[in-house]
Amino acid sequence: MSDTSSPKIVIIGAGPAGIRAAATLVEAGLHPVVIDEGHRAGGQIYRRPPAGFVRTPEHLYGSEAAKARALHALFDRLAEEGRLTHCARSSVIAAHEGRLHVLGEGGVQVIGYDRLILATGASDRVAPVPGWQNAGVYSLGAAQIALKAQGVALGRRIVLIGSGPLLTLVGAQLLRAAADVAAVLDTSPWRRQMRGFRELAARPIVALRGLALRARLGDRYQAGVTLERIEADASGVTAMRWRDASGGQHLTPCDMVGMGWHLRAETHLADLAGCAFIYDEQWQQWLPKTDDMGRAGNGVYLVGDGVRLLGADGAEIAGRLAATACLSDLGRPAPSVDADLRKLARLQRFARGLARAFPWPSEMVRALPDDAIVCRCENVSAGAVREGADLGGGDANRVKSLSRAGMGRCQGRYCQLAAVELVAAQAGCAPNTVGRFRGQAPVRPVPIGAFLGEG
Repeated sequence: MSDTSSPKIVIIGAGPAGIRAAATLVEAGLHPVVIDEGHRAGGQIYRRPPAGFVRTPEHLYGSEAAKARALHALFDRLAEEGRLTHCARSSVIAAHEGRLHVLGEGGVQVIGYDRLILATGASDRVAPVPGWQNAGVYSLGAAQIALKAQGVALGRRIVLIGSGPLLTLVGAQLLRAAADVAAVLDTSPWRRQMRGFRELAARPIVALRGLALRARLGDRYQAGVTLERIEADASGVTAMRWRDASGGQHLTPCDMVGMGWHLRAETHLADLAGCAFIYDEQWQQWLPKTDDMGRAGNGVYLVGDGVRLLGADGAEIAGRLAATACLSDLGRPAPSVDADLRKLARLQRFARGLARAFPWPSEMVRALPDDAIVCRCENVSAGAVREGADLGGGDANRVKSLSRAGMGRCQGRYCQLAAVELVAAQAGCAPNTVGRFRGQAPVRPVPIGAFLGEG
């Protein structure tokens, strides 16, 4: 039975990290509240399709099908037994002084908490390419969501661009679903990819799986490319213009482009919850500051890709660690964490290899022409960001105010890293000295009518 007199613990996110955190707390006799935007638990990596979907988990998750099934079954069982409260199709739009403003199907409600575990995950790290503002350009994650949740490809002839494991994975998944993938274009040269080999050997089976997926792509996969422009007409994307590693020009016809350079941590709620941030040179982005157990202070714990970009396996470990830290801080018996901390160290070595092999394309971003769009939400060009840097003294938030970059519906999720890169180049300083865009509530677009019934 759950202890109804225990502190109220809220977990935001029902992916691998959130599920493991919830299970650990339930095993200790607590009753957590889990808030998630999805209809069913699983997160992005183990996203579940609607009931009656004919594609099997093996088709959806590949080699990770068994893990996905286990996590789905675990969470569903705990929810059905009433050992946790699952707030599905709900989005936390603000956090302040122990209260969460949660947008659900009935409007906005306020949920209090004594301890907060943020398992908000990550989204695609994208870099502007001239023409990316046109219809038919998606993130790799969007392409993967469409495939997993609805079994559809977002184009009849597809080109994928970027760098990192997700680029290869989505390409292989689309091919397996019989989609027409014309090219998979990686900006990281082979020579650069080999620099991460030693750290990638920390997880040899995972590395070999990645190479096997790469082999399935055949000559569609090109490393060390230069992305010149996404061509489009009034109807949307028509072709991808690029140069191969030898400098040869190519124009690949397509009606959809998927793009992404690994991941960026989703940190807006951590910002609103008062977490401190540090600039991570490895991933070239601002990340919340925590200890090894996920403690961020003030009763807030961070887990998964929202603080460490370690993938699904790392997220599960981090979820257990944060829940264990929470139990310990509450003075309750807590399981040993030695084995999980050792596993986490190995995953961190592997992550360093990924970051080294598939870097953020800073030189490509800094070389953007002035007329290239950086912020798609507000249609802000690279030239406008550079002009803002000249007027704003190289401060990210001043440039944001002057140029409106990062002030659209995504709140900088897709343009902040590129905008900061441009500001730093214009100001002649490092990106970490420019700062980051401040998080603001609501962290998601909310209809005004939703606030009318707020309680």
